[in-house]
Amino acid sequence: MDNEQISGSFTIGNSAQERGLSYVPECYKVPSSHRPSLAPEIANIPIIDLAKLRQGDEQRLMLTQEIGNACRRMGFFQVVNHGICQSVLDEVLSSAAEFFNLPTEEKQTFMSNDVYKAVRYGTSLKDGVDKIQFWRIFLKHYAHPLDDWILSWPKNPSNYKKNMGKYSTEVRKLALELMGAITESLGIGPTYLGKKMDEGMQVMIVNCYPPCPQPDVALGLPPHSDYSCLTIVLQSTQGLQILDKDDGAWKMVPEIHGALQVHVGDHLEVLSNGIYKSVVHRAILNREKTRISIASLHSLGMDEKMETAKELVDEKHPKGYNESSFNDFLSFFSRNDVSVGESFLNTLRIKK
Repeated sequence: MDNEQISGSFTIGNSAQERGLSYVPECYKVPSSHRPSLAPEIANIPIIDLAKLRQGDEQRLMLTQEIGNACRRMGFFQVVNHGICQSVLDEVLSSAAEFFNLPTEEKQTFMSNDVYKAVRYGTSLKDGVDKIQFWRIFLKHYAHPLDDWILSWPKNPSNYKKNMGKYSTEVRKLALELMGAITESLGIGPTYLGKKMDEGMQVMIVNCYPPCPQPDVALGLPPHSDYSCLTIVLQSTQGLQILDKDDGAWKMVPEIHGALQVHVGDHLEVLSNGIYKSVVHRAILNREKTRISIASLHSLGMDEKMETAKELVDEKHPKGYNESSFNDFLSFFSRNDVSVGESFLNTLRIKK
């Protein structure tokens, strides 16, 4: 065993996954009770056909009920006929893969462990800080308003800004449409968060999970929920698992070509007073394939506090959550080790 395996001294640009090591170092191995099955059960995920949103009031009402049921039951669903062309999806995945294939010296311009940076490249969650490291490489950048941020994105590959910019714009339109349907399903109306979401944050997290020699002992990302209102995920191949609320088992999200995955985030749980729960999910690994995923996280503005809708609070359903902002999440993330299960949502729950 070499010194790196003993000390766990892997750094950005020199991590096991970036170097394509033929073994999994000790610092990447998750506890045996948390290790993934390589033949997991497939989750029965609701599939929402968004074409119905545009087919008159009756169809829209039925669809908002479907969306509400999915948010209540799983905190997760897949959407088809979402209005984003397959060519846009294919091109943005291709540009993301090309970025991760660039030489390290090109990517290191963006390397940082500072969670407040608007554009940063990293590995694991927080390199050198996490007790357990994760077999992941990522590029995170802000995306709305697009004109404020796009110039700070990578200039290589040459089509990255164009393809990521187009996808970011279109997926944001989709997120606003879905948030309108979700607040309508809660009985507080489709425009409840209208202007606040319109002026809110969009964070793109572009993930690369290289082949792992022992996918049964490591993870790409640990179990967590997203701080956001909504997260919309595009993935190149299967690898996303969710924790089934009914039986407590990890289940694989099935691969549906062209579909997008929609996660209920912590701030939507807060807004709904716990009627809709944020989904706990993780990324597993593959021995042969690289998996690319692009997560678009949508929330209110940096310092805009999300609070529980007063319409959803009464004597039988007292307020269950404190208010918080995206900035509050960043502060929590900078101070805590999410790799060992520290949860932002737990800090928001009002203790009974």
